Amino acid sequence: MPGSTPTGASPTPRPSAPEAAAAALAAWAQRHPDLDRAGAPLLVAYSGGADSTALLLAALARWPQRVRAVHVHHGLQAAADAFEQHVRACCAAWGAPLEAVRVQVPRTPGRSPEEAARAARYAALRDAAHRHSAAAVLLGHHALDQIETVLLALTRGAGLPGLAAMPERAERDGVTWGRPLLAADGRALRAQLAAAGVLWVDDPTNADPHPVRNRLRHAVLT
Repeated sequence: MPGSTPTGASPTPRPSAPEAAAAALAAWAQRHPDLDRAGAPLLVAYSGGADSTALLLAALARWPQRVRAVHVHHGLQAAADAFEQHVRACCAAWGAPLEAVRVQVPRTPGRSPEEAARAARYAALRDAAHRHSAAAVLLGHHALDQIETVLLALTRGAGLPGLAAMPERAERDGVTWGRPLLAADGRALRAQLAAAGVLWVDDPTNADPHPVRNRLRHAVLT
């Protein structure tokens, strides 16, 4: 069923993008015409989850010849291999070029596994962008992620700087990072994917109540 890839299930040919994702991406592209019209590749960070699935489908619909998916395999959980298999199957069915990158996540004292995995993931995406001379790397953060980020910053005493939250476009490490779905409701994205019968994978670590972000998500935003 949608939301979790059943054993042996195969993705169907590329479905239409969720309306919420397509509308948010179109509005974002209009605000960034240099990226919309560029000829260089656009990389989509594709984990296989609902948000990146919605973004990939919307990007493929708008830029069918420019989009490449990049999947980062962290190797931190047993499900990681299944995630990569799902991503490969979807990209093959949807005609999306895919680069799957495996990274080593160092265990550093004083740094959470989530922070270390995030740093390794962004480094892998940065390197992929340089290899492909990409116009931008697109990330699947949506409106609820933005709220989580602000609340998390405030719990850590970030004050007014924390209210700035995530930008829809940023330049860092010689790479342009885009978040086209920040105006989209993550619940709408999931509902529209499910209605279309689109499969995605659920990261089991999202159910872990120990990370502060997860507690905020489950206690405040659901």
